[in-house]
Amino acid sequence: MNRILIVEDEVKLANLQLEYLQNAGFNVDSLKNGYEVVPWFKQNITDLILLDLMLPGCDGLDICREIRAFSNVPIIMITARIEEIDRLLGLELGADDYICKPYSLREMVARVKAVLRRKQLQAEQPTANLSKIKLNPNTFRVSAEGKDVELTSVEFQLLQTMYLQPGRIFSRSKLMDMIYQDQRIVSDRTIDSHIKKLRKKLTDLIPEQELIQSVYGAGYRYDATDVKQ
Repeated sequence: MNRILIVEDEVKLANLQLEYLQNAGFNVDSLKNGYEVVPWFKQNITDLILLDLMLPGCDGLDICREIRAFSNVPIIMITARIEEIDRLLGLELGADDYICKPYSLREMVARVKAVLRRKQLQAEQPTANLSKIKLNPNTFRVSAEGKDVELTSVEFQLLQTMYLQPGRIFSRSKLMDMIYQDQRIVSDRTIDSHIKKLRKKLTDLIPEQELIQSVYGAGYRYDATDVKQ
């Protein structure tokens, strides 16, 4: 049975979240103050955090950034601020998803289940053993030739998507659909920005080979020659 931590300072909303998640079969803990979250998390085991953006003491983005420094626990950000920059910033810091207020509590439960299911699939996904690089879905780290680098959640999902099907061309829209499964509006430039950062990190591992290749007018692919015959 998965254990969920709710971080929400609105008592009525937190109680509703707790009730719906418990009815869905989850064990649930709840905190109200931002300063309590990281110390609590270090002393307890939880499988996912529902993290409100606006909290007394310490806001959700700072909490997410601090937790991501030592843990890859799934985090769903909850926010009433709908500006795209806030959404992207939250995801850049390593949040796995976000929900905008006001929202359906049934949708919240569905999002929690979807993120946990996706994390489980990533943990079970075998890596391509014949490749020069190795992916660790539990830590978001990539290793090669005795070195390793850490990726953000989005960068890791992009790499893993292409890595598991080397040589296949993925359009930007296809990558967006696979990475952002809630059908949010994300521009091509967002994908290009993530790919640029991902390439730089991979170059630090294997400078002599461009593992993520651009295909003019089509999208991106993982270099199939990385897989030894």
